[in-house]
Amino acid sequence: MDHSHIIEDAKKWVHDFHAQDATGHDYWHIMRVYNNALSLQDEEGGDRFIIEVAALFHDMIDYKLTGNVDQQIDEIERFLDERDVEADTIRRIVHAMQAVSFKGGTNAVKVESLEDAIVQDADRLDALGAVGIARTFVYGGNKGHDMHHPDTQVRENMTFEQYSQEDNTMISHFYEKLLKLKFLMHTDTAKAVAEARHQFMENYLEQFYAEWDGKI
Repeated sequence: MDHSHIIEDAKKWVHDFHAQDATGHDYWHIMRVYNNALSLQDEEGGDRFIIEVAALFHDMIDYKLTGNVDQQIDEIERFLDERDVEADTIRRIVHAMQAVSFKGGTNAVKVESLEDAIVQDADRLDALGAVGIARTFVYGGNKGHDMHHPDTQVRENMTFEQYSQEDNTMISHFYEKLLKLKFLMHTDTAKAVAEARHQFMENYLEQFYAEWDGKI
């Protein structure tokens, strides 16, 4: 089994899958998560092949990007099986992919291995800092959500249906998800990176509120 060829084929597939995305889940997001995951693996260990493949394919089964998650999983399993990847390795890759999603904090698939932790951390790091802020407003603009409304209440203890289906402002999204992420990192390496990016977002929000009313 030639892992390098499998990785190259996977990159081509995800490039085509994400080519038309305008929600912040584009190919470049995938490659940032992939590179984050490789950096974390360098520091933390884990099965590199499982981490690479799960990082590349993780958003192919995101409910926001596909109407049939089970079918996407079947296609990914077939892709790997056709390239002679062992059944247990395929199972571990799929589990790592399924464990990534935040889902308002309600994801039933939990991190069970170092590989799961690294892929989840890698994805969540891309939701933080300067890029994370940019992606937030790209997503909100694509979905027609308001940037901010001073009277909007931040939602707590949401169900998955509320998180996935109800509109809310993008500034509220900082409090409902993004500012929680640094506390949810698993690896020491990711925790250190998340701390700095979290502080950047706190500084951004302070500046945002200072400018919101247009008073100089």
